[in-house]
Amino acid sequence: MEKKLAVITGADGGMGTEITRAVASAGYKVIMACCNLSRAEEKRNLLMSETGNADIEVQFIDLASLTSVASFARKMVERGEQITLLMNNAGTMETGLHITEDGLERTVSVNYVGPYLLTRKLLPLMEAGSRIVNMVSCTYAIGRLDFPDFFQRGRKGGFWRIPIYSNTKLALTLFTLELAARVRERGIVVNAADPGIVSTDIITMHMWFDPLTDILFRPFIRTPRQGAATAVSLLLDEEAGKRSGTLNVSCHPKPLSDKYLHHRQAKELWKLTEERVSKWL
Repeated sequence: MEKKLAVITGADGGMGTEITRAVASAGYKVIMACCNLSRAEEKRNLLMSETGNADIEVQFIDLASLTSVASFARKMVERGEQITLLMNNAGTMETGLHITEDGLERTVSVNYVGPYLLTRKLLPLMEAGSRIVNMVSCTYAIGRLDFPDFFQRGRKGGFWRIPIYSNTKLALTLFTLELAARVRERGIVVNAADPGIVSTDIITMHMWFDPLTDILFRPFIRTPRQGAATAVSLLLDEEAGKRSGTLNVSCHPKPLSDKYLHHRQAKELWKLTEERVSKWL
């Protein structure tokens, strides 16, 4: 029996490794879509040994380059294999203003526009029963979308990494809800996973207040395996495959207010993002 295929971005990171381990252990063929190939190959060899699954491969993708995203998607389409699971896990929280070759603030590209384009281009390879999971964050609740500043600088005003990160997670949450509605008739399931505060490479110590933040939040910080649990449940659990368009925390759906279910900027966000990626669609 041919193995089903899973694509996981950022599969070489803390949570990405845990998600890959779980999916590979469940018997899936896994493509680790990563930008750090040497680290990804190390993790691949480790996971193949641990899980006994030899069908794990590494493919390059840089979500800060829409050309790279399109190139990865094109290779997948050329392979022609059905994708059963797509895990948009990769993320970043930039510590300074960096503009990509596409004119996007880098956090916005990696956390939102890149995953948006990747998902849109891989949809033709998905069928009824396929699942898409987007890794969001509880910080979506403090996010706001100021157009066109959101795409170009992450926010209106000067660079501030936490609000920009929050804005991208709000955008990804709204994308999850909108996409779920658009593909529901095709039987494709789309959900968002909030991992909580997790000890990963995103937590850095570059600002004066970071050590204080670390002390205050340390009791609430989860391990990568704990943080990955919600995403894993959405990818693999039978019950999770019966719901779509939900935000999930600690392996359970979390009710969203009308503010998000019918967000006043959701349609505009979709339209503006489509314009941004139209060259590659």
